[in-house]
Amino acid sequence: MRTLRIRQVAVAAADREAVCQVWRRELGLGEPFVDPLVGRWGLHNAVFPVGDAFLEVVSPHTPGAGSPAERHMARQGGDCGYMAIFQVDDLDDGRRRLATNGMRSVLDVDDYDDIRSTHVHPADVGAAIISLDQAEPPSSWRWGGPHWAERSRAVVADGIAGVRLAGPDPAALLDRWSRALAIEPDGDRLVLDDRSTVTVGEGERAGLVGVDLWAAPGSAMVSFEVAGTTFRSVRR
Repeated sequence: MRTLRIRQVAVAAADREAVCQVWRRELGLGEPFVDPLVGRWGLHNAVFPVGDAFLEVVSPHTPGAGSPAERHMARQGGDCGYMAIFQVDDLDDGRRRLATNGMRSVLDVDDYDDIRSTHVHPADVGAAIISLDQAEPPSSWRWGGPHWAERSRAVVADGIAGVRLAGPDPAALLDRWSRALAIEPDGDRLVLDDRSTVTVGEGERAGLVGVDLWAAPGSAMVSFEVAGTTFRSVRR
């Protein structure tokens, strides 16, 4: 399995619309896709295309009902980074690697002919949910919704450059993500095929604390915080 890129990052927040407003203002994004399928997990969401990558916010549909995202927020102490979705070229091999490393799946999606997915149990990797997804063709992305390319905006940013993790034992956290993604560490980070990165630093609790976005050509640099997560643009 080759881990090609970070295709989508999700945050969890009590107020979905507040996060949407910040992303629209800071990143010049258009209209999101609201996926009715996440209702099965007690959530509602919004997915924004950023170039051909995606930012998602999920919120509990009924606060207090104990949805997975709400439990994750409770562990993190509030709004927080929730999931990083990695596009891979061979999900079957990825699933075998996870099993070999003793990493459990909490969700396997095999219902569609254009995308397959496996969510890794967050307790087995730490910080956030890792999802491995194989799209056919690779340029497609069902999770972005119908006609996502027509809604895409690349005014401020045109892709995902990386995620930043933190935890009390960064070396162990890096090792677990390295094994899940089949990438050897380079110092304190993992470097994917498209040069996007997973960087791990020290923090009080394990979490996904930052998202780096590729700056669009000619755009001003931005840095802001929303949903307990720091977003910033970086140059290629």
